[in-house]
Amino acid sequence: MTDKYQLDTLAVRAGIERSQFGEHSEALYLTSSFVFKSAAQAAERFAERERGPIYSRFTNPTVSVFEQRLAALEGAECCVATASGMSAILAMAMGLLKAGDHVIVSQSVFGATVQLFSNILKRFGLDTTFVSATDVAAWQKAVKPNTRLLFLETPSNPLTEISDISALAAVARKAGALLAVDNCFCTPVLQKPLELGADIVIHSATKYLDGQGRVLGGAVLGKTSVIREGVFGFLRTAGPTLSPFNAWVILKGLETLRIRMEAQSASALELARWIEQQPRIERVFYPGLPSHPQHALAMKQQKSGGGIVSFVVKGGRDAAWKVVDNTRLISITANLGDTKTTITHPATTTHGRVSPEARAAAGIGDGLLRVAVGLEALDDIKADLARGMNA
Repeated sequence: MTDKYQLDTLAVRAGIERSQFGEHSEALYLTSSFVFKSAAQAAERFAERERGPIYSRFTNPTVSVFEQRLAALEGAECCVATASGMSAILAMAMGLLKAGDHVIVSQSVFGATVQLFSNILKRFGLDTTFVSATDVAAWQKAVKPNTRLLFLETPSNPLTEISDISALAAVARKAGALLAVDNCFCTPVLQKPLELGADIVIHSATKYLDGQGRVLGGAVLGKTSVIREGVFGFLRTAGPTLSPFNAWVILKGLETLRIRMEAQSASALELARWIEQQPRIERVFYPGLPSHPQHALAMKQQKSGGGIVSFVVKGGRDAAWKVVDNTRLISITANLGDTKTTITHPATTTHGRVSPEARAAAGIGDGLLRVAVGLEALDDIKADLARGMNA
């Protein structure tokens, strides 16, 4: 099916296997285990000589439909679904790396990702070097003989920095390492990291894939030889599992993914242009603006700038908090990718546990705000932000 149909069709149809009842909508299998026809069949399933559901910790038909559909959208051979975006990163690391391995990570990744690599995985003997998201030479310089993985977000959270995926893929290949790209901000609608040379794609399905702020989910995608052996093996044993209900909800989200992404991206571009003209704003970060440092690269490897706009308010934290506190429509929450517009102050929320030095290196100052544009009328979003900017 993946060879014959376009993205919109795959988002609605890929992965469907109807039961004996011939249901039109995907079935929701709320069961912990599955019954075998015989002891011999049970043995074949557990030995993986026969494909089929065993136990919902690692094999569930509803989750499998989600995995197959997302794989079709990303152009990946294999997908392993997980309980959240962070558990996807954890499953990748635990499934593919070992004590003594070296990892190079963008210093502009999500705050929890920084904590995962610098604190938790460090305790298990993983060596991590953080480098600039945009300086390819810095990535090359950081390579060691034991480097096994390069990991980045592009666009980054929250400054929307753009990493050159093709150039970093070349660095990874030369080092004999894997390149993993968190594609949360773009989704396969706007960016296909595997086509640009990446080996692994990470998703927080909680964000745009669901698109309505309802459930948590994550995914790791890539070649079967990489994902099936390492990541699936870890999930089967350790169990950071996506629930069937959450998989079913996200499947419904995928059906409208392109429509939402294009609408939110168009609104975000217009909002970014408007914010750039406001006198109390020091700087705007949006890949679709010509003022963005990596605008040309963004337009080369993405279809649009995406739905996230970040900006610095003159006056530091107090001024930024005034903008947040004077909103009446926009939701004050750290989530993003929702149909409802959200606003957050990264320095005290998503990156609040990151050291001041690391925040400074990543460019996350006290005046910075991140807005994830939803589907409301754009004039209403502007009016809500203007109230705080004029306070």
